[in-house]
Amino acid sequence: MLRITDARTGEPTDATPARRGLTRVEAHVPRPDTTGLRVLLVADVLVRALEISGTPVWTVLTGTEGRAELRARATALGIRPFEDERDSGSGLGEAQVLRVCAPEAGTADGATGEAGRDEAASGLRVEVAPADADSGVADDDERASALRLALLACPRREPLQLDEAALTDAEDTLRRWRAAVATWATRPSGPIPDPVRQQLRAAWEDDLDVPAVLAVLRKVETSGTVPDGARFETYAYADRLLGLELTRDIGRETLS
Repeated sequence: MLRITDARTGEPTDATPARRGLTRVEAHVPRPDTTGLRVLLVADVLVRALEISGTPVWTVLTGTEGRAELRARATALGIRPFEDERDSGSGLGEAQVLRVCAPEAGTADGATGEAGRDEAASGLRVEVAPADADSGVADDDERASALRLALLACPRREPLQLDEAALTDAEDTLRRWRAAVATWATRPSGPIPDPVRQQLRAAWEDDLDVPAVLAVLRKVETSGTVPDGARFETYAYADRLLGLELTRDIGRETLS
């Protein structure tokens, strides 16, 4: 079961309650800067992790100026759309609320008075450390997949400074992995080894530890015991969480 550290208490808490039901994931993004993009990306991956476990999710985007710019950048990064904030409160009978935000952000953007205090007191607060990028590094849509990987490669609670070297390294990794996956797809299929599946699930269910998921993929990439067909299934499975389009190049060489 996915457990998330609640930033208010510092304690790991089940992301979904024992009574399985709708979970609302709110992304609190005050500005469409690199930090805001990182917050929204973590929320996207959180939603993916919940959906893999069979949890129904309602996604909401709140507190954003420059929303059109943020949505355009998010789309380039493969972040699925979040609904605009609503004034309907719980409304849909969700069993859990997860609020993803930067440390300085309020837990209930735009909420005021008694209702705002009640809202802020409920749910789990998932904090994402600030991120900054050198000039031009985060603005090139042609390198959006590499930017997604570079943002995911750093633990979400650690501040991040993206530079050209980090983005180039992410590009090289994506190019290598996509080529490898395309090759492995031509081999006889094989199931994901149970230890590998368990390592992947243990990683992302432990406070959404995406860097640990990436470390598992690196081990599988160079493993001398995992057959190619099983490598393919492993990468395709992990990409349900990562959203890096690792299977994108399958068949491209054949067709060219």
